[in-house]
Amino acid sequence: MSRPQLLPGPLSPRRKVPKTITRPSYALLGEPGPTHPPRARTAEELANMRVASDIASEALAAAAAAIAPGVTTDELDRIAHEVMVDRGAYPSTLNYRGYPKSTCISINEVICHGIPDLQTELFEGDILTIDVTAYYGGVHGDLNQTFAVGEIDQHSRDLMAATRRALEVGIEAIRPGGQVRDIGRAIEKFVRGRYGIVHQFGGHGIGPDFHDGLHVQHNYDRRGTERFFPGQTLTVEPMLTLGSAEARIWESDGWTAVTVDGSRCAQEEHTLLVTEDGAEVLTTHVPV
Repeated sequence: MSRPQLLPGPLSPRRKVPKTITRPSYALLGEPGPTHPPRARTAEELANMRVASDIASEALAAAAAAIAPGVTTDELDRIAHEVMVDRGAYPSTLNYRGYPKSTCISINEVICHGIPDLQTELFEGDILTIDVTAYYGGVHGDLNQTFAVGEIDQHSRDLMAATRRALEVGIEAIRPGGQVRDIGRAIEKFVRGRYGIVHQFGGHGIGPDFHDGLHVQHNYDRRGTERFFPGQTLTVEPMLTLGSAEARIWESDGWTAVTVDGSRCAQEEHTLLVTEDGAEVLTTHVPV
């Protein structure tokens, strides 16, 4: 059976979070408030970011283990949500700027911010990105990874492998005193025009803010002159496409970003700590 066109589907009721779990400032009304400039994390913040990153990684792995044809995106969201709340964490995306679910699940031509629903099922040959962020101890840990549903075509396998390597080369470009644009330069050099590099979304500073004042472009942007410093935390999360790198947002939900030409997209993300000589990865991907 071939995959039907991806369309928004009905949502399950908002998932509950126990009252004992500490919530971010936006959990009730959806507005995160003003962003703060990047700064070095305190020892306590960093310790909690390691826990938050571990919880997010565990939730992603649990959802990934359930990937199979016929499984709905809502079911994957439920699994990840339950892991996070069982570990005492708040699912960071839940009501962030009104986002209705605990994860983002993006299939095939969906670049990012796909909303899990009760109707959308996985099909053999799909690729999907699961994006999970956990809030614990006043800070966030964020990662995503692209997975195959059963057997996929060679172009999709190559795209996924290239995206994993793009993440690695972006991380390798981080050095104290280096500039944010070094990440995009390294990724562009690796990609060499073989794939589209989405430029309308990027990485970000992370910590007490889900997204702080730092923006990380994954293509070279000469304006990215901010310098890295030890103790800084951020995400790198390149999105590569088989065709156009341009995105459009579904008007029906205001969130789902898709490639304008319907080409497939893969994405890989880690939360990182800038160290004295490079960057330490705080999150953990599922082995492939």
